[in-house]
Amino acid sequence: MEPRSECPINAAVEVLGDRWSLLVLRDVIFGDRRYFRALLTGSIEGIASNILADRLVRLVDAGILTRGTAARGQRARYSLTEAGIRTLPIIYALGNWGLDWRPGGGELRSRQQLMRDEGPAFIEELMEELRVRHLGAPPKPHDGPDPFERLDTAYAAATEQEHIDQR
Repeated sequence: MEPRSECPINAAVEVLGDRWSLLVLRDVIFGDRRYFRALLTGSIEGIASNILADRLVRLVDAGILTRGTAARGQRARYSLTEAGIRTLPIIYALGNWGLDWRPGGGELRSRQQLMRDEGPAFIEELMEELRVRHLGAPPKPHDGPDPFERLDTAYAAATEQEHIDQR
């Protein structure tokens, strides 16, 4: 895909600038949804199947995702490329803007708040873990839970708090 201009912002926006592409990446990164059906049924925004199929093709064509080969009747698995992993700081920045300027529920904001509280080193840890999961990189040892376990714990605690608050 050739960009309309040589501007790097334009080039990035042409690949990532529509609403659905970033949400698909969010679900691949944070939801570990790597199959079409999981992405379709797991979308809290309710993406249509034709839109999802189009965005997956676009993200593969742009080198953000790879599509594994699947025999007839089997499901293809999508994986992040290094370029896809490098979208995490962009998604993180957008999420921080959303925390500051848009309303939302506690449980859906909890992961973003944890990333903000933990800072850039945590984002690097997340990217390292994505390299393990998607690129087959050797895991790095860590003391305690990995970054995705910490995100899941934050989400579970916020969900529990929402249930308590609703009583």
